[in-house]
Amino acid sequence: MKKYLVEFIGTFFLVLTVGMTVIGHDPNNFLLPLAIGSALMIMVYAGGHVSGGHYNPAVTLAVWLRGRCATADVLPYWISQILGALAAAFLTLFLKGATTATPQEIDVVPALVAEFVGTFALAYVVLNVATAKATAGNSNYGLAIGFTVMVMAFALGGISGGAFNPAVATGITVVHLEKAANIWIYFAGNFAGGAVAALTFKFVNPDDK
Repeated sequence: MKKYLVEFIGTFFLVLTVGMTVIGHDPNNFLLPLAIGSALMIMVYAGGHVSGGHYNPAVTLAVWLRGRCATADVLPYWISQILGALAAAFLTLFLKGATTATPQEIDVVPALVAEFVGTFALAYVVLNVATAKATAGNSNYGLAIGFTVMVMAFALGGISGGAFNPAVATGITVVHLEKAANIWIYFAGNFAGGAVAALTFKFVNPDDK
């Protein structure tokens, strides 16, 4: 139960940071990706030793396919992450009060590709810095993971909104930053990116079981 609580807490603060920093602010403000990437980094350092610090269903999928997450933990992790995202989204709506957000207009195919690429990058980095034998015991994994989200948000956020995470996608849909009709784009792109990252890791590191 402890690791599921940690996944809830980490995802909660990640999504809360997204909602509180993006709603009501200039979406082109360069500080927004920095704040969001930093939130993820902080939560990874805070809870990584307990749960692995996934805070992302697509990362959980990647870690499971890589062989470092028990099958019995996958669904509870996903539930904890989505519940954390929902709790953060509703708190954001409460704290922001009458503030309204305008959903981003996105083109389906470019957004799908952007979400796939960004999630692939994130999951690939997680697998290499937090699960690989060659990097075991390093103290920089949280920084690498947080900076990956920041960089991908800078690079691809204007195309897809830069979720790279089905839980974040759920949260930003609830707070009206994205249209509910588009949520499938995030789920499809994110889970595909996580799965391909896991397969790529296993291909590049065939002896790292």
